[in-house]
Amino acid sequence: MNNDTKWMLHALRVGRRAQGNTAENPPVGCVIVDRAGQLAGVGWTAPGGRPHAEVAALLMAGKAAREATVYVTLEPCSHHGKTPPCAQSLIESGIKRVVMAVGDPDPRVNGKGGEMLRRAGIEVVSGVCADEARYDLRGFLSRINRNRPHVLLKLAVSSDGMIAERPGARTAITGPEFKRHVHMMRARADAILVGAGTVEVDRPKLDCRLPGLEDRSPLRVVLGDVELAGARQFPGDDVDLVGMLEQLANDGINSLMVEGGAKVARRFVEAGLVDEAVIATAPKIIGPQGVEALAGLPLAQITDNDAFVMIDEQQIAADMVRRYLKRRD
Repeated sequence: MNNDTKWMLHALRVGRRAQGNTAENPPVGCVIVDRAGQLAGVGWTAPGGRPHAEVAALLMAGKAAREATVYVTLEPCSHHGKTPPCAQSLIESGIKRVVMAVGDPDPRVNGKGGEMLRRAGIEVVSGVCADEARYDLRGFLSRINRNRPHVLLKLAVSSDGMIAERPGARTAITGPEFKRHVHMMRARADAILVGAGTVEVDRPKLDCRLPGLEDRSPLRVVLGDVELAGARQFPGDDVDLVGMLEQLANDGINSLMVEGGAKVARRFVEAGLVDEAVIATAPKIIGPQGVEALAGLPLAQITDNDAFVMIDEQQIAADMVRRYLKRRD
């Protein structure tokens, strides 16, 4: 592993601290390595999106930023918004070299940040750990490139593919260890969606209850006519999912986590709107009277479908948790 890869992986780890907490902005990580090869500054996108990661890292580095190398997971911005361009801040700090993972497709940037740095005599390297960065920034990239959030479907199923013992019955499927994992997933999501049936049966809080992360709870979204206090409502029996996702994107939502129920999950799968799926399989068997996870649609639509690739598998206590990512052309 060369130094560029080593430090970019560190920047990626840092950027993950911001996931789900940056409003419409991307969760960027940045590290600054001084002339002696020592870590001088670390930064990530602040809550609400500002200050940006580069600014936070420069503040930590101080004078050590002069002739240093910056590793940043996304191209530095070049436009004046609520704050000055990060590219200009880097130039003024005396940075010698900038290594970025991926370019920023936002039309206000889209190569202009890198070009601004080059014109100032700064060496610019791009494409280091690009695949990892695209995954970490998948919500922001989806909103900018496709005008919709990245959609993650979460399912907790029995070993025979059921999510409840019978219609209308609250059923604990997975163990407490996976439930804690779900709360971390919520902390990293901008919004979380359930259908009216899930609200009626479970009266879910849909928040993050991990100690210290309570303020990272996502926006709650309800599909259907049952109200949930404080939630964004999309009423009706046949909500246009594409239109709904566009509305959420226009509101700055980068990532949407779909938690239930079975009919809602099926609608997203059939519409081809699931970008990623996390499926936790518990050892219990429920039987044919249970509620199928995708309301009659086989789970193989995700688990044995060439359109998806399994990117992670881990045992969390008694539950086997697999993560699937939709392939991109």
